[in-house]
Amino acid sequence: MTSAAANGAYPAFAQLLGREGALAGTSWGLFPDATRGTPSFITPEAALEARSCIRTGTAVGLDYPADAFDPGMSLKRGAPRHTIYASHPAHRDDFLDGYYLQGSTQIDGLRHRRADDVGFYNGTPDHLVREGTAELGIQEWADKPIVGRGVLLDLEGYRAGRGVPIDHAAGEPLGLDLIEAAAEAQSVSLRQGDILMLHTGWCEWFLALLPEEKQRIRDSRKATGVAQSAEFVAWAWDQRLALLASDNFAFECLPAVPSSPYRESAFNDHGMMHQQLLAKLGMPLGELWRLGPLARLLRSTGSWDAFVTIKPLNIIGGTGSPANATALI
Repeated sequence: MTSAAANGAYPAFAQLLGREGALAGTSWGLFPDATRGTPSFITPEAALEARSCIRTGTAVGLDYPADAFDPGMSLKRGAPRHTIYASHPAHRDDFLDGYYLQGSTQIDGLRHRRADDVGFYNGTPDHLVREGTAELGIQEWADKPIVGRGVLLDLEGYRAGRGVPIDHAAGEPLGLDLIEAAAEAQSVSLRQGDILMLHTGWCEWFLALLPEEKQRIRDSRKATGVAQSAEFVAWAWDQRLALLASDNFAFECLPAVPSSPYRESAFNDHGMMHQQLLAKLGMPLGELWRLGPLARLLRSTGSWDAFVTIKPLNIIGGTGSPANATALI
């Protein structure tokens, strides 16, 4: 265990950039559990404190159905086929075919991306990231689920309230300035270990489209999301966030903004931030979350936090999973 992990003091992002060699810009080796990543920011004390977010006892599921995005934005992930069978008149059982674990509401595991320049999180060798091995697998967060204070920033509500709705048809990039402005408008203060949920309205907008319109958006390869920037990556780390989640396709906007600073270092990802967040910082990403109902409930209460649980499927070596996320408000 490092001294930083021992005393609970973690370096600022600017200090991470000053680490030597392959460690530059990474959190490798800083957490007590080397494979858990930023969910380590949630201490037992923080989880206990999150109980104060439960005010009404109302539970809200944050997952869409497994086949909701059919078609969706992914060019490869299709909807699963559900089969129910019976061995005798009193019996029913079922199974899924073609079940892509990240085809609907999901959490990206630390296997989901390697950094083009330095590899998988914590320097895990490439040959260990395959079927039949456990290193960096999603089971880490199934064995010890991610539980803590969730904070929802209502980006859709903030922009609509100012008469400038988010332009989902154009795949609008959403900058850090918008995120900070929404937090200020909601009087939200972030704490170490928070599960940050960004409500953009994209999922509800996309799911309301006709099938041919969904196909047109898919073919355009444009989707609303967080704009790629070094400032956002630094901000997410310096806030000590446990997890970033949103109700859009890739958390980030598609395509990456022309000014993305990661076009060379993340060339296989065309400048996306996934490599910085997952492979370097160990920060899991939630995508396609069902945040509309939660946003409307929180908006009616004037409080913007909830007790959140995230329990991925216990698949040894999984690269991602349905989020199985629940908010209790």
